[in-house]
Amino acid sequence: MPTGTLPPKATPQAVQAIFATFQQHTPAPRTELHYTNGYQLLVAVVLSAQATDKGVNKATAPLFARVTTPAEMLQLGEEGLTTYIRSIGLFRTKAKNVIALSQRLIDHHGGEVPNTMEALVSLPGVGRKTANVVLSQLFGQPTVAVDTHVFRVARRLGFSRGTTPDAVEADLLRLIPPEYLFHAHHWLILHGRYTCLAQRPRCAQCPVAAWCHSPAKTLS
Repeated sequence: MPTGTLPPKATPQAVQAIFATFQQHTPAPRTELHYTNGYQLLVAVVLSAQATDKGVNKATAPLFARVTTPAEMLQLGEEGLTTYIRSIGLFRTKAKNVIALSQRLIDHHGGEVPNTMEALVSLPGVGRKTANVVLSQLFGQPTVAVDTHVFRVARRLGFSRGTTPDAVEADLLRLIPPEYLFHAHHWLILHGRYTCLAQRPRCAQCPVAAWCHSPAKTLS
């Protein structure tokens, strides 16, 4: 959305009402990625970049039936991994990163997923978005991972005028009331994925339309 067509900034009252509504509709949202342990979650989030959760889950179902640890991933190897994730975009680059991060987990973290932003972003293929998802989902830390859905929704609802994911993340952390912060990431993702679509947003079915002043809003 061009800067000139951004809506006015949301008032504190609107922010409170929007997140209260999200909470009422989905009290305990979770990631839609499938996993059984922290390592699988980390791998799934890395694979999900520029891909759908549905597509990642389809690829990782047989992969995760075989691989549950970094050591098992290294035994599978890069070429072996590509046979499982070939249907996912950028699969060759992602395979290289998953093998490299698995080696780093073994070499520097005893094979365990670290619980700090600094350690996570030092892993190959892991940026702030991936790290925030892992910190929130695995370690219960109140973070906000800004993907394309969160970026779009935050700007449409007047939560941020940031032009980068990091800027939007900073705005959201300042804006979101503490009692809603833990689940905010998933509420915003789900809202962007199923209601506030990039093209043809479903405004007539939107539970927070009363507080939305986006030029993209259409209720007809």
